[in-house]
Amino acid sequence: MKVLVFGRTGQVARALIAAGPAAEMEITALARDRADLADPAACAAIIAGTDADAVINAAAWTAVDAAEADEAAVHAINADAPAAMAQACAKKGLPFVHISSDYVFDGTDGPAWHPDDPTAPLGAYGRTKLAGEKAVVAAGAVYAILRTAWVFDAAGKNFVTTMLRLSETRRTLPVVSDQIGGPTPASAIAQACLTIAKTLVDAPALRGTYHFSGTPDVSWADFARAIFKAAERDVIVTDITTAQYPTPARRPQNARLDCTSTTATFGIAQPDWHAALTKICKSA
Repeated sequence: MKVLVFGRTGQVARALIAAGPAAEMEITALARDRADLADPAACAAIIAGTDADAVINAAAWTAVDAAEADEAAVHAINADAPAAMAQACAKKGLPFVHISSDYVFDGTDGPAWHPDDPTAPLGAYGRTKLAGEKAVVAAGAVYAILRTAWVFDAAGKNFVTTMLRLSETRRTLPVVSDQIGGPTPASAIAQACLTIAKTLVDAPALRGTYHFSGTPDVSWADFARAIFKAAERDVIVTDITTAQYPTPARRPQNARLDCTSTTATFGIAQPDWHAALTKICKSA
């Protein structure tokens, strides 16, 4: 099976490239120099000319705070580009897997979010991701929108690598303790995307919006403690509130995602993030 991936250097895109051979899939991953999401028409043209069996969009504007300063530019990448991709996939009859985010919800305290819960993003990033979701649905393609949260791997800019970097010079760190979510290994997201893409080729009726995140749910502060324990770093974490750590973009305090429909439909279990974290920290 051939899979066309938008993105090459991001966390999930790298994991997709790595996972391809074991999944017996030929992955063609496109970096920005070959597929600039700021040019949606060019992205659509690439799909029009592909011989792939499915398309995965693993590229996005993910700088949440910077998004507040230029929502129009973010909208082009997070909404207009996925819309063009989905429309091109619809014309060719290709399954389209699009990665989205828990930021489409307002993050109010309560149970884990179901895929059909009302959306109410708090900022520019969430609004553009939601606009992208709606455009994908409207395009009429065989699609799967996969919302995830708190993505991490061994490289790039994420919470794990940030904590490990800070631990090299800091013995105490204040970390927000009133935001709760499920840390999700990029490798697990990649495997989920490939499974879903392969399934949709044969079972297009399973199209829809799904959730996928790691387990168990945890606060950022407790996740930081787990990181330092796994890496054997002597760092004390001090709990602080969201209000004590202001950022340009508001963060959802409840990022818990209900993943039962993903498991029931595709047989994909939630990954225990401890295993991936231990592997990363042992090599750090």
